[in-house]
Amino acid sequence: MKKYLFIAIVAGLVFSLSLGNPQLSRAEKIGFINVKEVLMTSDVGKATLEEFKKNVEKITKTKQDKEKELQKLKDQLDKQRNTITEKALKDMEQAYQKKFRDYQDLLKDANEDMQAREQEFLGKYYPELMKIVNSIGEKENFTLIIDISAVLVAYHAKDNNLTQRVTQEFNKLKKSR
Repeated sequence: MKKYLFIAIVAGLVFSLSLGNPQLSRAEKIGFINVKEVLMTSDVGKATLEEFKKNVEKITKTKQDKEKELQKLKDQLDKQRNTITEKALKDMEQAYQKKFRDYQDLLKDANEDMQAREQEFLGKYYPELMKIVNSIGEKENFTLIIDISAVLVAYHAKDNNLTQRVTQEFNKLKKSR
């Protein structure tokens, strides 16, 4: 809802400025950028994505091992249900439930870890990207540059899309360090 309100305000502002002063409306220059695309296609982003993939593969392997272990325990429980004492059955069910909770905790921890890594990545590089975007905006007299990965935009002129350019500038900046 906030995204739509933002778009409506920006559109209203641009429209009202163009009605009040036709000269001003011709001077408006609006650019677009997809920050998520820049982060994922930049050299730094690609390297980080590879690291994420390795971590996901490791987590997936552990998850599959735990699932096999749970299935084996459940099958054993089902087979022995009618042949063991009630106490032994209860103990097996408790062991299964404990393993299942451990499995759920593993998934929750892995998900939280991945989210934390993603936030760390964004927090580390987002300010640098914004410096590049601001620099382009100031040098080329943009009135507004909108991040289309954060705000729903129905249409934008492709010639005003700065994503590739910002990606190139970001790669240059990272190589020079």
